[in-house]
Amino acid sequence: MENLAILKGRRVLLTGHTGFKGGWLALWLSQLGAQVHGFALAPNTQPSLFEVARVRETMASHTVADLRDREAVAACVTQVQPELLLHLAAQPLVRESYRDPLATWATNVQGTAHVLDALRASGSCRAVVVITTDKVYENREWEHPYRENDPLGGHDPYSASKAACELLVQSYRQSFLDAQGCRVASARAGNVIGGGDWAADRLLPDVLKALDEGRPVPLRHPHSTRPWQHVLEPLSGYLRLAAGLLAGEPGLETAWNFGPEAGDALPVARIVEQLGAQSAAQPGEHPHEAGRLELDIARARHRLHWTPRWRLPQALAATLQWHQAWRAGQDMQAFSLLQIQDFESA
Repeated sequence: MENLAILKGRRVLLTGHTGFKGGWLALWLSQLGAQVHGFALAPNTQPSLFEVARVRETMASHTVADLRDREAVAACVTQVQPELLLHLAAQPLVRESYRDPLATWATNVQGTAHVLDALRASGSCRAVVVITTDKVYENREWEHPYRENDPLGGHDPYSASKAACELLVQSYRQSFLDAQGCRVASARAGNVIGGGDWAADRLLPDVLKALDEGRPVPLRHPHSTRPWQHVLEPLSGYLRLAAGLLAGEPGLETAWNFGPEAGDALPVARIVEQLGAQSAAQPGEHPHEAGRLELDIARARHRLHWTPRWRLPQALAATLQWHQAWRAGQDMQAFSLLQIQDFESA
């Protein structure tokens, strides 16, 4: 992809590299020639992309520790002395945030503060991209997509903690990191799909498991609309943003939406239908989740010259192809790198 050559040879600290998005990003950064150092908890699913695609083999170092451990975060930053930080590590699930709100707040807010404060003390870092979520917006269930300057909010602990994280990023940027020559931005993405996601309470893993077992997919909120996109879409945005920050492109120290084209925001039931699966209502009471949520990507399109590459049918096809390759016993590191190359050439 254009402008990413600047990442070659860079010392990159990637938090959350054992997760779904982090694993894909670690593979991509390594393919670009970056020196990738990871900080994360051990994979929390079995199987996991990190293990199946042998992500560790592609990395310079791999630290297993908790964001809530301030000393561990500081020690990693001191050892790596990163030029670029990509902060993906988080408690990323809405339903889990209802089950354990204190851990969600501690990880997503205090954990991010530990990372940014370690960078403040180090002084080595030139660029930071902190990943939050499309759910940072005060959701009014309206039909038009949310823009980066719309009010922040959050009903559930996950969404609210990520909105608070945006304020934290802004504070550290203005109070400390700007003065040190470290350029800081945040990135907000929608619901990602792709091979190697086995997380609980996510639609695509549930659909693929149901297809494998020949049963209907239980749906909590079948009419909820989300901005679906392949995992490589927002990752391409994060990389483009990081490259621009490192290159000194002006005006990038702000928040950015990375979402799909408008027509790819579909109800949950339609996604299940397009994958050829049957669905069934999941009985019982369910915690509140947003009914409609879409992102306006005009800022990224016009100022970063970033645009989605794969429409939803291609994203769904790539997800199924990865899953089928894994079930067939193929080399999933090689297969994943090939999908990245296909995406780059799209």
